Amino acid sequence: MGIVYILFSKKLNKFYIGVSVDIDRRLNEHNSGKSKFTSRGVPWQLMYTEVFPTLIEAKKRELQIKKRKSRIYLQELINCNSSNPRMKMVLGSPAQERDSGITDK
Repeated sequence: MGIVYILFSKKLNKFYIGVSVDIDRRLNEHNSGKSKFTSRGVPWQLMYTEVFPTLIEAKKRELQIKKRKSRIYLQELINCNSSNPRMKMVLGSPAQERDSGITDK
């Protein structure tokens, strides 16, 4: 399984798009300074996840999102109320659905 995620840093007022198979561990890495690029923006908030059956599919989707280079597009993704089961709103959702017990790539 692969998970595309969007983080937001209030400190930098920037979004970060990534992919992982263990979103909780990856968010912890971003917020603990283990990721050099995101260490300047701590704390990062998890704003959006999209789950795929394989890591390869998740990486394709990550690139698709990044190619848009649009803050408006990211905000639309975050705010969407899609019925697509692969899309899961993490913040602001009463039922925070997350998969656990998965190791990263």
